[in-house]
Amino acid sequence: MVAEIFPNPTVKEVAFEIRYPNLFSIENRIGDVQEKIMHEFPESKLILRRHLVFADVGPEGKLESLPPPQPSKKIWHFESKAKHEIDISTSSLSIVSKHHKTYNNPGYEKKFRDVIDFVLTNFLQVISIPIIQRIGLRYIDECPLPLKDNKTFKEYYNSSFPIDRYPIDDATFVYFQVHTKRGGHNLIYKERLVKYGDEYKLILDFDGFETDVPSKDSLRITDELHEIIETEYFSTIREPVKQFMRRRVVADEQTS
Repeated sequence: MVAEIFPNPTVKEVAFEIRYPNLFSIENRIGDVQEKIMHEFPESKLILRRHLVFADVGPEGKLESLPPPQPSKKIWHFESKAKHEIDISTSSLSIVSKHHKTYNNPGYEKKFRDVIDFVLTNFLQVISIPIIQRIGLRYIDECPLPLKDNKTFKEYYNSSFPIDRYPIDDATFVYFQVHTKRGGHNLIYKERLVKYGDEYKLILDFDGFETDVPSKDSLRITDELHEIIETEYFSTIREPVKQFMRRRVVADEQTS
């Protein structure tokens, strides 16, 4: 069954990440990775990320007591024409999309799963990593709340907020987080009620992950994490949110 593709999705960012033991050899082989992916990710740059140290040494403190400065962390950054972004370091690889439409719907050409498969396959052909220490998939959604009252909130969401005890009408900020197991994997689920200008929105943050994964199983595990997140998302939103996502925005009308 083909899942519905919404023209106005609430998802604002999707991120895939793997972490592995610190591999100093990556710096010497990053050019080989670049050659394999450059036809899809033509833009590239090196980012030096500095480690900042904040310390209160007091009125009699000495600079000698501060920890020695840490070297900058090198990040090799790549971008595709579709605005997918890759960051590779000596201990992690991440892929981020801020223009997400679908993970693996066959009715859509630009599937995020295909991007993950392409990048991961080419990366692992160059960098041998038998076991991935952590593999994760994260979705952040910015969801509408047209009226800030309990009645509207319940119509739109099956939320974890205790709004019967603490009515949403009177709340200026509400936050919920749980780290639990779903489908044998880890899930960190967060809800936040936040205000943007004169509007309130519900932020849904799903972070699914697994540890110590054989690299050959990485895509299968990612598929399972996506299924968990998709189930949790549609268990949280109600029909008015789906109607909101079915609205075609002006930008879509101009490019369709």
